[in-house]
Amino acid sequence: MQIRPFYVKFSQISAHFQSLSLLIARLIVAYGFYEPAIRKWSDINSVAQWFGSIGIPLPTLNAYMAATTEIVGVLFLVLGFATRIIAIPLIVVMLVAIVTVHLPNGFSAGDNGYEIPLYYTMFLLIFLTHGAGKFSLDYIMFEKHKS
Repeated sequence: MQIRPFYVKFSQISAHFQSLSLLIARLIVAYGFYEPAIRKWSDINSVAQWFGSIGIPLPTLNAYMAATTEIVGVLFLVLGFATRIIAIPLIVVMLVAIVTVHLPNGFSAGDNGYEIPLYYTMFLLIFLTHGAGKFSLDYIMFEKHKS
């Protein structure tokens, strides 16, 4: 038995699930951003104070920027709208979170390490490079009618 024909056929079949897996990933990542965004907006002044205490410059402005990026990110990821574009500021939010909060705690999520924000960053990089898939407004608006 040769592996190449099997692998080629398997790849063709599994490719049919790409858009579904991108949709599920988008929804999971959006859900992960939802609660932190709501918590930030519910007490933005405390978030700004905390940002200042951990050395983030212009803490009030950055609190509003992070909260806005997260809540807009939730909406855009759920809809699959401007997915490649919204991935960029969300990646920035995750990298800032890794550097300012999680990095000193090591890798493990159990120790509040950078494991989970790193996974979110990787998913966002997938959205940036692969787009939102067929189950998205991006596909309907920009891809469906391409020649």
